[in-house]
Amino acid sequence: MAIYAATVFLSAFLLFLVQPLIAKLILPWFGGSAVVWNTCMLFFQILLLAGYAYAHWTIRRLNSRQQFLLHSTLLALAVLFTPSLPPDWLKPAGDSAPILPILAVLTVSIGLPYFLLSSTSPLLQAWYSRVHQSAPPYRLFALSNLASLLALLAYPIGIEPFLPARLQAYSWHGAFAAFGLFCVYTAWQATRSDAPTQPNSLPYLGVPAPPTAKDYLTWITLAALPSMLFLAFTNHLVQNVASIPFLWVIPLSMYLLSFILVFDSDRFYRPLLFRIVTPILLAALLFGIYKSDSDTKLHYQLGAAAVSLLVFCTFCHGELARRKPHPGYLTSFFLMMSVGGAIGGFLISILAPIALTGYFELYIALALFSFAALMLLYRAHWASDVLWTAASVGAVVLAVVEIRATTEHCRVIVRNYYGSLRVQDSTEGADRETWTRTLIHGTINHGLQFLSDDRYLLPTTYYGPTSGVGLAIANTWHMGHRVGLIGLGTGTLTSYARKGDYYRIYEINPLVLDIARSEFRFLKGCRGTCDVVLGDARLSLERDPIQNFDVLAVDAFSGDSIPVHLLTREAFQLYFRHLSAPHGVLAVHISNKHLRLGPVVERIATSLGLSTLMVDNEEIDDAQVFSSDWVLVYRPGTAISTLPLVSSAGAPAPPRPELRAWTDDYSNLFQIWKRD
Repeated sequence: MAIYAATVFLSAFLLFLVQPLIAKLILPWFGGSAVVWNTCMLFFQILLLAGYAYAHWTIRRLNSRQQFLLHSTLLALAVLFTPSLPPDWLKPAGDSAPILPILAVLTVSIGLPYFLLSSTSPLLQAWYSRVHQSAPPYRLFALSNLASLLALLAYPIGIEPFLPARLQAYSWHGAFAAFGLFCVYTAWQATRSDAPTQPNSLPYLGVPAPPTAKDYLTWITLAALPSMLFLAFTNHLVQNVASIPFLWVIPLSMYLLSFILVFDSDRFYRPLLFRIVTPILLAALLFGIYKSDSDTKLHYQLGAAAVSLLVFCTFCHGELARRKPHPGYLTSFFLMMSVGGAIGGFLISILAPIALTGYFELYIALALFSFAALMLLYRAHWASDVLWTAASVGAVVLAVVEIRATTEHCRVIVRNYYGSLRVQDSTEGADRETWTRTLIHGTINHGLQFLSDDRYLLPTTYYGPTSGVGLAIANTWHMGHRVGLIGLGTGTLTSYARKGDYYRIYEINPLVLDIARSEFRFLKGCRGTCDVVLGDARLSLERDPIQNFDVLAVDAFSGDSIPVHLLTREAFQLYFRHLSAPHGVLAVHISNKHLRLGPVVERIATSLGLSTLMVDNEEIDDAQVFSSDWVLVYRPGTAISTLPLVSSAGAPAPPRPELRAWTDDYSNLFQIWKRD
């Protein structure tokens, strides 16, 4: 048993360790958005399905010696020919939908190893059943999920903060080679047993009939629901915080923990208890979602999501475990589970961005979950029927209310893989001079413009004349002023352009550009020359010739979500390569409901020998100027630091020496949360 347990544990640990690792490595290639993680999850679920199908076919069609030869050969190919790091030649151009490029990078980088790791759990359980015919194999599945959970928790806590990403990748490939040796040995052991693996010839008394079509459909449904829920919860969390491993790990950890609890022992999952408690918790969650808003603290959101998801997934997986078949049908069972997981991933990762105009998948997923549970348990217990019926009605009502509240009064509402965008007009009151049009990304205002011809070129929202970026532009201006903008929004900052100025804007989302051109007039009314470069800003800046910007503004947040790869030491080095020497100024927008980003910018600047000035301007209601936080970063001795108008508007960013400077290999959200 020990060698099987060790091999299953190592395979599952490596399987889930590589998920946040490879996603982190390729985040800078694809704009650092949540789409990277969701596409990675879809890839992992597809390969898990392929691995389970391979295990099912292998056990059913090949004898033990053929299984040993085939699996050993594939393991050797994976060890010898899989690159340790994603090859640079797979870097995208950055101007197309990212789904296929992400899948291509993942296939080349970890496709074969991940496929083989995915097949390990069902293969070894089948081999174990062959060698130890009287011992149930399902505890090995619980062990594999325990290893997966430990890997997910270990990555953001014990690995990511301490090891460079490259060393992580090399270490992972070394550990995979060791796993290959373990797996080859267990496959060889299985060849020493002559016991057959077909259900109709297993030496068990009273082998049950094969699973029915209803059984297969039930297995698929009970596997698809938690997969759909954890991805929907992940979207809900990362759209307004950051697309980083820590926030990906929490929902996935709850998903895996539920597997461990119900497959390790039959004693944990109490059907009647969970069938009553789960709809009550669902109703409480629905009420919490209805009452919450964009100002709700992150730790409350995380706590509610974690507890709810754990209970929901435990309910689904508990009902699934109660229906697990005879060990002779083990590979069929796991194959159907992986089919369900892939269906859930497809619905959230691929279909939702195409079919939905906003982030509505959580509401829809909760409604589907409640209705599926009601159908599954109908007439099982009167209290369960009542509670699930009420929860189902509540879920549908919430979905209708939230979708209607989001979509009504919208001139435009669109969504793609980078997020959801809404355009709304505010035309209340008789004074047309106060009428405005607003772009909303997720739940955050991303630009506002007055509709009147007299005021449409006034800088508004976070970009007023007394904001950090407004002061930087005004106090470095000269004939032929050059400004770079990372993040287009509505194009508000181009209102500062004068004749002869040049503005170069880097924008990853083509929908943002379409809306800025069709719904707003900042770009059309720009008095200087304005170019928009589609694609990730870092990749575009790497390809651009030196731009000699007088000001480069970094304002590329999606909702409140931060693209971490734009706030690293390597990114700042790239920015200053494009800033004119010695007086170029980097303006970083750090307004955020959940995170204190000022210390992050200060640490990076200090590590590069640069100076900082934090500017927090006051609101101006009648001008629609919001309070905003900006950090100006500049070379020591730059003239901007001596101008009274600028120096009196702010102070050097307060240092936090205990923080490490963020790099492409390291970032840490724990230390900058706003907990008050």
